[in-house]
Amino acid sequence: MSATRTFHRGATGSKFDLQQFLERSTTSVNSALDRFLPSEKTQPATIHKAMRYSLFAGGKRMRPALVLAAAAACGGRESDAMPLACAVECIHTYSLVHDDLPAMDNDDYRRGKLTNHKVFGEGIAILAGDALLTQAFEIAAQAGNWPRYSCREIILEIA
Repeated sequence: MSATRTFHRGATGSKFDLQQFLERSTTSVNSALDRFLPSEKTQPATIHKAMRYSLFAGGKRMRPALVLAAAAACGGRESDAMPLACAVECIHTYSLVHDDLPAMDNDDYRRGKLTNHKVFGEGIAILAGDALLTQAFEIAAQAGNWPRYSCREIILEIA
């Protein structure tokens, strides 16, 4: 699916294939997240590695898929909705990183991988989670205005 494709049923009236939609949206979201986040080489590299470690640890990407599906239901374009889809995923991942911390659930594994604090230490995990939350609002701010809602209103709703 191209980033600028308008969502709608095909001319043949074919049925909506949820599994195919989820696979395509996951691929698109992962690609966009890779572009939105600083690379692992960007200083401070350890924080960026920790952010990416949890963000790209797997998962179904259901929340961003719902954002993209909502845009599709309103006749929107994936390219317009993608920043908000990525922002939602960053917020979700931040919440998981913080939930796994020793002061919370003290989990050792998430999605079959060591949790962020087990790999990078508790302090870096806290900072990585905080950075993902901050990054989410930076990404959301890039979404621009929508016909019905301003960027300000969207960011206030996310907050």
